[in-house]
Amino acid sequence: MYESNNKNKNNNNKFIAIVNIENKHFLDDPEGETILNDLILKEGYNKIVSVRTAKSLKIELFAKDIKEAKTKIKEMCDDLRIYNPIVSYCHIKVKRINNRAEKF
Repeated sequence: MYESNNKNKNNNNKFIAIVNIENKHFLDDPEGETILNDLILKEGYNKIVSVRTAKSLKIELFAKDIKEAKTKIKEMCDDLRIYNPIVSYCHIKVKRINNRAEKF
C-alpha cells in the first residue's frame, strides 16, 4: 500500500498523475446527455454528436520513476475503490515534474 512518507523525497523524483474515471460505453450518462441537449437545443451546437462526463483526479507524488509512480497510483485507486472496475474505466497518465509549477 502507498504510504505518504516525504522523508526520502530528495532521493525520488516528483510526478504528477492525472486519473480519469469514466463510465463504460454500455452505461447511460445522464449528465452527458443533459449537456448534449443543452448544447444542441439552447446554444445551437448542432455538430456535436456525443458528450460523456468523467471524474478527474490530479495527484502529485514522489517515486523513483514513471513506472513506480503509475503503479502507486493504480494501487491507490484499487485499494481505496476510487472507481468500480465493473462499470468504469480508469485511465492514468503520469508525467515527471520539477518543483516549479508545470502544466500537464
